[in-house]
Amino acid sequence: MAHVNFAPTTLAHLVTDEATARAIADGLSELFDPEEIATAAFEIASLEAGLRGAPTAPAKVAPAKQGREGAMGTLHPDETGPWRLELHFAFEPDQDEIRTLVAGFSSDDTAQALMFEPIAAKDWVASALEGLKPVTAGRFVVHGAHDRDAVRVGQIGIEIEAALAFGTGHHGTTRGCLEHITALLKRRRPERIVDIGTGTGVLAIGLVKALNKPVLGGEIDLDSVEIARENARLNGLGDRLTVHRAAGLQHPALRRSQHYDLILANILARPLKRIAREVGLAAGPGCELILSGLLPGDVPGVLSAYRQQGFTLLAKRQIEDWVSLTLRRGGQGPRLR
Repeated sequence: MAHVNFAPTTLAHLVTDEATARAIADGLSELFDPEEIATAAFEIASLEAGLRGAPTAPAKVAPAKQGREGAMGTLHPDETGPWRLELHFAFEPDQDEIRTLVAGFSSDDTAQALMFEPIAAKDWVASALEGLKPVTAGRFVVHGAHDRDAVRVGQIGIEIEAALAFGTGHHGTTRGCLEHITALLKRRRPERIVDIGTGTGVLAIGLVKALNKPVLGGEIDLDSVEIARENARLNGLGDRLTVHRAAGLQHPALRRSQHYDLILANILARPLKRIAREVGLAAGPGCELILSGLLPGDVPGVLSAYRQQGFTLLAKRQIEDWVSLTLRRGGQGPRLR
């Protein structure tokens, strides 16, 4: 793989309420390219917020709640709990300009609570992977080159050079998908497979190895496309894994003349709902979907979107805070255009 130069970056962060954190993260994501800024908004424990000494933006606090029960018994996050906003810049930002933008999505007080700190040049992925042990999920073992001996007889090894892409197998979303795949392979051997949001290629590589059949992948991030292709080479897959740069299934090679009978999408709730119709058009009768990247509160909305496309829930797993689903298409699906 090409040598990567690591430059200093800047982190901006604050602690506020959920609505404010999400509004700022979503707003700045629309204004900047993904190569310029990465945004994150996530719930944290009150004690953790205090221990960090993180600045807290003023927020309208409602009376304390114990959480809201949603469809299928899922528990929505407490709206009053603290959330952390993080903005990772690939350049040195103009702090006054960023605060002005943040104020536009929240308030002047919130913008002033935003803290900036430099992050030294470092290969963060390599550093994070130091000491990580192989991960076993169902039949699969996800490992680095230094742990090839960890794969036992009867297991399927997936060697991942994580580099700059998400998906080493340590995250609950990836592990959940691999467990769903293991359960699916006990029932059937799908023929026509596509992996939407391939990332490092970990799920697609596992399926190629388990089935000895070709798999297609689509990935919107160009760096991830190259990394997935490199990981396919490391795993000796030849041309059995083909990864295209695409949002959803928006690539001619991914719009097949035949319907798929297995579709995977380990992304996030919003894009999963956005691509539901095109997934429905591409899915054949009996097609199974493995979806992940969901928090518990996301599940009802995603299920609703896919039920409208003729899918029903087969299985649900939760690892840490992340939920993954297997759904199945019943009857005759819509005709491909």
